[in-house]
Amino acid sequence: ATGGWPFVPEVEGKEHVVTSNEIFNLPKLPSQMVIVGGGYIAVEFAGIMHGLGVDVTVFERGPKVLRGFDEDVRDFLINEMTKKGIKFMFNTSVDKIDMQSEGLTVHTTTGNTVPTELVMYATGRVPNSRRLGLEAVGVDMDEVGAIKVNGDYQTNVPSIYALGDVTNRVNLTPVATAEGMALVNKLYAGKNSVMDYDNIPTAVFSQPSIGTVGLTEAKAREKYKDIDVYKSEFKPMKNTLSGATERTLMKMLVVRSTDKVVGMHMVGPDAGEIIQGMAVAIRAGATKATFDSTIGIHPTAAEEFVTMRNSH
Repeated sequence: ATGGWPFVPEVEGKEHVVTSNEIFNLPKLPSQMVIVGGGYIAVEFAGIMHGLGVDVTVFERGPKVLRGFDEDVRDFLINEMTKKGIKFMFNTSVDKIDMQSEGLTVHTTTGNTVPTELVMYATGRVPNSRRLGLEAVGVDMDEVGAIKVNGDYQTNVPSIYALGDVTNRVNLTPVATAEGMALVNKLYAGKNSVMDYDNIPTAVFSQPSIGTVGLTEAKAREKYKDIDVYKSEFKPMKNTLSGATERTLMKMLVVRSTDKVVGMHMVGPDAGEIIQGMAVAIRAGATKATFDSTIGIHPTAAEEFVTMRNSH
């Protein structure tokens, strides 16, 4: 379980960039920076650095950040981060990075140039499998270095097991922990523990934060065809007196024929804390009627999930 390592693609000037490994050890805080990437790490550090007063621009090669998340979640986050002053350049890739006496210049493949003090790459992570001597003992790996394992986390070398990010499946810390416990139970407790990869909750600690569990709307429609979508956007009550403009998004996906809740998504304060509880409900097979019959806690944002009544 050796985890992952930041990936920086081959680009002229890559020696001038930092990754999540180095970002906390900067000699001084820059006044402006470019973050290349559009995943968890990119949007999280965009919020962190902007909160410290840095002028942040995010380069994303696709049309939006957080590929694979629900489309409403992606759009809502981009809007909220833009309102805070974080800039986005979509459909943008880096051609090269120049170092001058006054700082760095990022050249894009579309011909734009962006001067900046710091460039951070957050373009994904690769399995941390190199320099472990695995090739010497014949452990099979794929083209990106992910260790190949069977359903019991066993490699083709029977005495070697691998789990977590180094196998490049569901790259989340709690998943690696659960895989580790499943393996321990099998090897030392005689229990045939099987890891269930369905409905794994996750959070993105962006600003505002994201919590999500289950299917996106697109995946739900693909799997079940007829679904009811419950969605609410609002300003939390605690922002009323402060005058804060940050809004919250909540979304619930329900299979029309069974009333079963198959997806829940939130963007807003404490989203991860709230969705953790919702993940239990989804794994327990909760229906929309279950939520409707549950009394909300007032005044909280979470009560919105049990008071949603209008679908589309």
